[in-house]
Amino acid sequence: MIQPQTHLNVADNSGARKLMCIRIIGASNRRYAYIGDVIVAVIKEAVPNTTLERSEVIRAVIVRTCKELKRKNGMIIRYDDNAAVVIDQEGNPKGTRIFGAIARELRQLNFTKIVSLAPEVRFLDNEDMILGYALERIRRSFIRYTTRRSKLKSTGSGDFLVLRR
Repeated sequence: MIQPQTHLNVADNSGARKLMCIRIIGASNRRYAYIGDVIVAVIKEAVPNTTLERSEVIRAVIVRTCKELKRKNGMIIRYDDNAAVVIDQEGNPKGTRIFGAIARELRQLNFTKIVSLAPEVRFLDNEDMILGYALERIRRSFIRYTTRRSKLKSTGSGDFLVLRR
């Protein structure tokens, strides 16, 4: 849940590093913003010698939240940080690269350019179960030797999906 005065990380290479939400775009009295919502934010920290400067007011779309996102199929997704991507008035990202995992709900909200730039999009179904980050680190060597390779599917980022059949 993102509300005014919430600090967010920036998940692209636009030049900003930290944002602070000052308004949620939508209804006049919305209290919280979730993944896929557009916010008005101020840049709190920026990379030197870039087009975006500190204290500049911009628009951003939220791509990760610490608050759980519950899908209709019962799956719950939670990220480690609150992050946003800086966008222009048309909804296109100002940066050319996106860092970190992105939820597939952004594709349904017509942020297809952000989804196409992202290195990892979470497309998980009911049959798939994602191993936790710490648990995956501990069990990586154990899984390699005890589970048949045909039952593992790699997502490319070090995460493993274990198919339940």
